[in-house]
Amino acid sequence: MKNTSGSVDFLYGTRFGRGILKVVMSLHLDRVAVWFLRSRLSKPMIGRYARKNGIPLTESQRKSFGSYRDFFVRMREDPNIDKTPEHLISPCDGWLSVFPIDMDSCFSIKKSHYRVKDFLQDEVLAEQYQGGMLLVFRLCASDYHHYCYIDDGYAEANHPIAGVLHSVQPIACETYPIYVLNKRSWCLLRTEHFGPVVQCEIGALVVGGIANEKENAAFRKGEEKGHFELAGSTIVLLTEPNRVVLNAEIREALKSQEEVRVLLGQWIGVAKD
Repeated sequence: MKNTSGSVDFLYGTRFGRGILKVVMSLHLDRVAVWFLRSRLSKPMIGRYARKNGIPLTESQRKSFGSYRDFFVRMREDPNIDKTPEHLISPCDGWLSVFPIDMDSCFSIKKSHYRVKDFLQDEVLAEQYQGGMLLVFRLCASDYHHYCYIDDGYAEANHPIAGVLHSVQPIACETYPIYVLNKRSWCLLRTEHFGPVVQCEIGALVVGGIANEKENAAFRKGEEKGHFELAGSTIVLLTEPNRVVLNAEIREALKSQEEVRVLLGQWIGVAKD
């Protein structure tokens, strides 16, 4: 499992750090951070960030970015997308964990218990996913922060939910009920092979931003759905019962570890007959 950064350990693992975090959020200092990271003043951060997180970056590439934000939202060239129709693919780079949704439409993550209706703020839709599966993709600093559609289908309206911007790293999830506190946006995807799937993007740590490309429109498997801006984030998929089976490699890995590394477009499951 990917280790938590020292700064996040401090902010969530100590009383003093949690006090600082509360002040930052109450004074909306995130707005200052966003302005800085979008400005040319943030360019010196690019090289340090790339070295710290093992991101290959030539000097000419580094100079081509006008700000840290430009660097963060860079796109991968020619992502490898599994095109087999009945294969469920990962919507992004990240660390995948999987949780059951019980018959009361609840799920548990890192000592926190959630109701799907609170997560989506839609009680009727939540009932569809009783007994289904919740897939969590936690993006890290070294990942590309673009995400794609998991199948062919039709995307209904985006549903943005205002909230705060806590970290989504494990220690934060143990401290606060992140999945019902954080800013997020969900969309019902009517997919051809996996039925109605909810995809929810969750913002993270003070400056997270969610930029979705479209809504109420058809989509193709592997097509870009959107991207995060400025901070590592999380994507959640909700599937109905008896719709998807994880592939054997993923199932086996999750027997011995809480999270497994996946890449955008990678085969992770199959449509259930």
